Amino acid sequence: MAFPHAHKTVIVIDHSPHFSESCKQAIEFDVLFNKNRTSGIIPLAPVMKSMWTCNVEAVLEYCRIVYDVFPKNKLIRLISSDSAANTMNTWKQQEQLLNHLLVLFSAIKPPLAKSRKADFNIMHGLVRAIEVLCETSELQHRMRTSLSPDDSAVVNRGRVICLTTLKSDAHVRTIEECVQDTIVQHNKLAASSDSLIPIDHCELVLLHIVPVGDDSAVTGRTRKEISPLLTSEVHVTQSGKFIALKLMELVQKHYDLFSTTVTGIPMKEEQNASSSANYDVELLHSADAHREIMKSDHQEGVVIQSKEGLPTMTVGLKWCTPKSNVIELQNCLGAYRVTPVDVNSRPSQCLTNFLLSGRAVMLEQPRKTGRVMSHMLASHGGELYIHVLSIARSALEDPPSISEGAGGRVTDYRIQDFGDFMKENRLAPAKAGVSAVKPIEIAKSQLERMTRHWPIVISNTIIFNMVSHLDPLPSLIMKEALEEEEVLECKKAIYHVVGMESRNDPLPVPTLGTRGKGPKRDEQYRQMWNELEMFIKGHAGTSANHNEVLKCLLDCKRPEEGKGSSGSPVKVKEEKADPSRQAEAALRDYEKYQKMSEREKQDLNKVEIKDSPDSPPPVKQQKMSTIGKVTPGPQSLLSLWANRLKSQSTKRHKEFDGRLESDGPQAELYIHLKEELQGNTPDGNFPQNKGTAAAKLKTS
Repeated sequence: MAFPHAHKTVIVIDHSPHFSESCKQAIEFDVLFNKNRTSGIIPLAPVMKSMWTCNVEAVLEYCRIVYDVFPKNKLIRLISSDSAANTMNTWKQQEQLLNHLLVLFSAIKPPLAKSRKADFNIMHGLVRAIEVLCETSELQHRMRTSLSPDDSAVVNRGRVICLTTLKSDAHVRTIEECVQDTIVQHNKLAASSDSLIPIDHCELVLLHIVPVGDDSAVTGRTRKEISPLLTSEVHVTQSGKFIALKLMELVQKHYDLFSTTVTGIPMKEEQNASSSANYDVELLHSADAHREIMKSDHQEGVVIQSKEGLPTMTVGLKWCTPKSNVIELQNCLGAYRVTPVDVNSRPSQCLTNFLLSGRAVMLEQPRKTGRVMSHMLASHGGELYIHVLSIARSALEDPPSISEGAGGRVTDYRIQDFGDFMKENRLAPAKAGVSAVKPIEIAKSQLERMTRHWPIVISNTIIFNMVSHLDPLPSLIMKEALEEEEVLECKKAIYHVVGMESRNDPLPVPTLGTRGKGPKRDEQYRQMWNELEMFIKGHAGTSANHNEVLKCLLDCKRPEEGKGSSGSPVKVKEEKADPSRQAEAALRDYEKYQKMSEREKQDLNKVEIKDSPDSPPPVKQQKMSTIGKVTPGPQSLLSLWANRLKSQSTKRHKEFDGRLESDGPQAELYIHLKEELQGNTPDGNFPQNKGTAAAKLKTS
């Protein structure tokens, strides 16, 4: 089990004579004067705290926030360092109390300005901090001694915060090297001990503290990796209130906390009880309480700068009168402990007492329009909590009407098909060692193949409304591999649709309440062929057999007017028809003709009568170059039969002599007349005004 760095934190406080100096920041206080005494007032000398006192107060505030928000498993140990290291508490949970720490600090005397001991080194405390990190906490010991086979190795991580005064940047590098060597040495000792645990990683946070107004000889630095076992960062801050603000910033960073400022709290004036004013109180809690605000678009205008002087951001929520009707309250998504930033201020105390009395406070986001109550403050068992309320549709309510979506009415959706789709993509536990590929990857691949073309609404598809005519093509084309028999089944389905088009059968196109005439039947078939081509083309790259099905579709699909066949990776080559293949095709067509119904035969007879020699010639006859050739591209059964009848009709009459003697597709008429006219003219030129008799006529 991997423990985070926040599980164990060691705070090392420098107890050297340097911290007996003044922080150089005067304490603000009020002085009561007698009204009758108007003169002779001697102002009091400014009162200042020592740097040691400021450090202790800042550390206690750090610990208070951690203990209030995380009552368990966030352990802190304190060490004071002068000529030796003094460990103040242990990793036991019962010693992680603020009152216990106050008693321990009261036993330590302030540092003396002039001490006989000369060996004051912060390394005593840092070495001791590494030693205590190798000691197991109660939770780590319980995990190490557990006999459960599922428990993994315990990963020991920790953080060391050192409050001291550094001499230079070289001094910082020396401290980092010493800490690194100490970790390596103690890991060797811990590896051979049952009571100690090696350190997997340590975060070293150095705080260089100077009196207020003094310059610093050390530059701050962000986190830097010293080794795989150690990372270090340096912060430069002034004493007084600035050290408290710096630790307040670090505690939010170390424990993933966020701030909420409750604005507009109505409270009576302390000097004038008859009037009231609005106050603000800033609270700290887990950052999970504002995850939804940060993920959504609501943070604009909600996230503001901290009003307590912290260099961090806060979420401003407005005090709102609590609702008495329980039905109007939203559902709670989570509750998190809170603690005030300034616990001793009068507004914080009033808000705390108000909540501990059993009442609740609703918090709303500051919006220009409407009210959005997203949080609530309440107490449970003497502890303060911030509750995250659902600002969206509740999961306990009835689901939204499906008519609110893009599909329209409920009956317009393919609900039955979607149920079958879910059944085909159910997940089940897989047996070990069945396949080299993970089962979840196989399931994802199948889901991706089945959703390449899956219309949600009935009106957006034609082929899925005529599945009975296309079976089993829709289910087979989605498979990862196709057998030869399955390819033949797919081709049969395509040929069946070709027969439907030749018989001019109606397609099952849903009207969905539309009035008037729908699209023409030719347009319906064109839409059907386009959708079927898109559906099969999405799976054509799966295998060669899938591509074979697409090639069959493109051969049978009619080209659009003015366009060739739609672009596809399959190229159909134009080949001359073999006479033997023509005979076989004609025989197959004749057998199909015998099986046709009377209506189909009548349609074909009309074509035969139309193409007979006795029928009037067409407006535009076929060119000579195309006679005897099979038209390339998609053809239907009707066109194949018509071409056969046309080829037979051409053999029943004598061919035109001019076409037989000509070399190309054009035959020159009245050749003898042209020669006679050229012989009668003296210059041998053909007269232009009589050129109509010898003009070249195109034959079709």
